[in-house]
Amino acid sequence: MIDIREIIAVIMIALGILFLVISAVGMLRLPDFYSRLHASGNSETLGMMLMLLGFVVYEGANLISFKLIFIFLFVFIGNPIGTHILSKTAFKTGEPVWTKDKEGGGK
Repeated sequence: MIDIREIIAVIMIALGILFLVISAVGMLRLPDFYSRLHASGNSETLGMMLMLLGFVVYEGANLISFKLIFIFLFVFIGNPIGTHILSKTAFKTGEPVWTKDKEGGGK
């Protein structure tokens, strides 16, 4: 018999996978570094957090769930900070921003 906890876990994990696929598509389709970074930073963080929370719901209250919550906190804090540092460094080193008049994104 399928438990309600398992159904919730599967839904959260499936949504996490969906956001990770959206992130991958954004990385392939968007024109410049900043757009790709935005797509990967937001969608990847949300996807990973949904998947980790789905695993926590599936496992219940035990040591594995505690470890997964710890990883969740690292992803929640680390991904946005890493994305910000990468974008700030790219801007300071002169990485061009894509505009419609510069189709190739060149300098």
